[in-house]
Amino acid sequence: KISHMTSKLRFAIIGAGRIGYVHAGSVFDTPNTEIVYIVDPFKEAAEKVVAAFGGKVSSDPEAVIASGEIDAVIIGSPTPTHIPLIKAAIKAGVHVLCEKPIDLDIKNVDSNRAAINAAKTNVTIGFNRRQDPEFRAVKKRVVAGEIGNIEQVVITSRDPGPAPQGYIAVSGGIFRDMTIHDFDMARNFIPEIVEVIAFGANAFCDYIKEEGDFDSVSVLLKGSKNELVTIINSRHSSYGYDQRIEVFGDKGMLQITNFSPSTVKLFNKDTTAAGEPYLDFFLERYAASYRNELKVFIQGIQEGDNLGSTYDDGRAALILADAALESARTGKAVKVNF
Repeated sequence: KISHMTSKLRFAIIGAGRIGYVHAGSVFDTPNTEIVYIVDPFKEAAEKVVAAFGGKVSSDPEAVIASGEIDAVIIGSPTPTHIPLIKAAIKAGVHVLCEKPIDLDIKNVDSNRAAINAAKTNVTIGFNRRQDPEFRAVKKRVVAGEIGNIEQVVITSRDPGPAPQGYIAVSGGIFRDMTIHDFDMARNFIPEIVEVIAFGANAFCDYIKEEGDFDSVSVLLKGSKNELVTIINSRHSSYGYDQRIEVFGDKGMLQITNFSPSTVKLFNKDTTAAGEPYLDFFLERYAASYRNELKVFIQGIQEGDNLGSTYDDGRAALILADAALESARTGKAVKVNF
């Protein structure tokens, strides 16, 4: 626990790209918090965030972490920086909320696992979708037994359009970059996954193929109690950001459908129940989840416990991503254990 909870919790945000901007907005909107630093090697990007939400600009994340001016850091910088910055924060007694994935190499994740899990500070991995109000409501009703024993989960996740080639090149591939959220959501409902089968395809994007990656994937996960999870991903969707889930049990099913800006529907001689396109991107669809993720992180600091996604949750999702990539490349099912 931190000793000054009667005063504001002081934050630094590392990375002033679009995810850093979202996190800065979350801190700005949360009572009893303060942005002290925005850290980015590109000064103009940091200044843009500071202009909107306050704080000071820095280009030196380790100096900021060790400054004694902050209580918590949100890490939204490139993936290779994640583990070094987590370790620096632990050393400085600073709490950490770090974006996924922890690292692209499971060996790096494992070699630092014991030290990070032994930290006296809070280390939370940013699987924000667990904190989405819709997903949380489904999980609560599953736990309450409303649909009985889970037998199948179907997760659909399609982006409106592919990221630029420069991003794809360093992303670690679709399984580690995009599907990893769905692997974590699968484990939210079926914690004990034992086998992975995956297929990858190049259906529409030449530069993704050039980078040795897939633009479309389907994954089947098997749980230890013979539950099945189907994940469907695409890097494009002509009708907007496609985010759906079904949790099917022996007593019923719970379902989440897509969000539109409004519920207005048009009925006329040419169409029935025509509505507006779905929300265009993850920043709009999951805005509330980022706010909730921060609240859960802060509550964990106050209570001296990690109430969000743990380092081991991040590790498990990466293990599933690696298994899916192996399966897609070899055409064989891959056994997993955590």
